[in-house]
Amino acid sequence: MRGITNPGDLFDRLKQAWSPESSLSWSAENPAKGQCSVTALVIQDAFGGDILKTYTRGGTHFYNLVDGVKWDMTVSQFDRPIPFADMPSSREEAMADTSPAQYEALKARLSL
Repeated sequence: MRGITNPGDLFDRLKQAWSPESSLSWSAENPAKGQCSVTALVIQDAFGGDILKTYTRGGTHFYNLVDGVKWDMTVSQFDRPIPFADMPSSREEAMADTSPAQYEALKARLSL
């Protein structure tokens, strides 16, 4: 990913890229809301690794494991701590939680 050398840089770019086009749950007050699956997909595109999941009160939550490090760029959407079960997931399962249009919208806003 151009110009991204660490998770902090990626997080800053994601905060600017999340939009109503990448999640119907997006709001200015909670831009990470509903972005977990689409974000996990683009992180895997850029950095490889695995997609993991856990269950929350709101449903399935997706995040990444890259080079042995857990990356959850959308945890800020929750108003309380969540359990991390670190269950293996897949691109197919994460894509089933979003849409091709939302995925393409986030990729375009990140310039991937």
